[in-house]
Amino acid sequence: MWFFFLLLLPLAALTYASWHLWILLPLAAGWKVAIISLCVACFLLLFLDFTGKLDTLPLPLARTAYSVGTSSLIVLLYLVIIFLVLDVARLVRIIPHSIVQQNWITAGAIFAGMFVLMLYGNWNYRNKVRVPLTLQTQKTLPKSYRLVMASDLHLGYHNPRTELARWVDMINAERPDLVLIAGDIIDISVRPLIEEGMAEEFRRIAAPIYACLGNHEYYSGTPAAQKFYADAGIHLLSDQAVEIDSSLVIIGRDDQTNTRRKPLDELVAGVDRSKYVIVLDHQPHHLDRAEQAGVDFQLSGHTHRGQVWPISWVTDNMYECSWGQHARGKTQFYVSSGIGIWGGKFRIGTQSEYIVAELKQAQATNY
Repeated sequence: MWFFFLLLLPLAALTYASWHLWILLPLAAGWKVAIISLCVACFLLLFLDFTGKLDTLPLPLARTAYSVGTSSLIVLLYLVIIFLVLDVARLVRIIPHSIVQQNWITAGAIFAGMFVLMLYGNWNYRNKVRVPLTLQTQKTLPKSYRLVMASDLHLGYHNPRTELARWVDMINAERPDLVLIAGDIIDISVRPLIEEGMAEEFRRIAAPIYACLGNHEYYSGTPAAQKFYADAGIHLLSDQAVEIDSSLVIIGRDDQTNTRRKPLDELVAGVDRSKYVIVLDHQPHHLDRAEQAGVDFQLSGHTHRGQVWPISWVTDNMYECSWGQHARGKTQFYVSSGIGIWGGKFRIGTQSEYIVAELKQAQATNY
């Protein structure tokens, strides 16, 4: 199934879009071959990401190859949607066949529409959304806590140190007591993080940072990821729990990529349930287990909510909660769409976000 989606389906889409470009562009055959070959070459750069070849290239060239290849995937998605709509409209005779054959007007309209859409998607990605969240508990707290929470930073070839520095400034502006990160800090390789000294940016955060692993830390290599976490001053919790101020317990789960990770009920077994229990679990699967374990709050990420529409429809149907607030019994959840992103920097129908949560003790009600 994964082989089909990651290879066969994109290649079929590429063939379909290339064929439509061939019949649409009113150019000589040589020019068509050159344009379509360039498009195919841009798309094939995507596979440098999956094969690890980017690490062999100079950093600026690797950045360019990554951005062009992954962005091509988003462009291809919307080209296929446009051509499918035109094909259906032509088959039901809403539009004449000449609209999609040798037509500069149609070609120009598609190019202009794609340019505006990608421009908007990039702007929307860069516009980080601050999500306020209130968490109340009947459990005793010595004070209210401000928690800045995020997931899916995907730092690497496309999210450089300058971008991370901006995020750190946003986090520090909130004056948090704790910073919680639900995995995928690293994208596909630790190399650009090390070469750019990104650990120094994390050490600027004026609050303790707790994080769990995501599946992309496994792609980049867990030993290298763990060393980066340590250098950055990030407290990595991998099937571990830590107590804060004798009132909070933070449990960080290993990612489910590790099929031997400990069950949640085992991690919670040794925890004082009178304390407020927060779980960091990158992938939001089996939310019922957090409820059964008596967890107070779980932060997850991973889904990106599909990054762009209509993939968001897919993730909304794949997960019990693919984005936002959710509740099961007394357990509260937040599934973040991520402050960063994998691949092309486009958000269409979704948002890049960070969460600012106020954790406070609920006021007693007198009757």
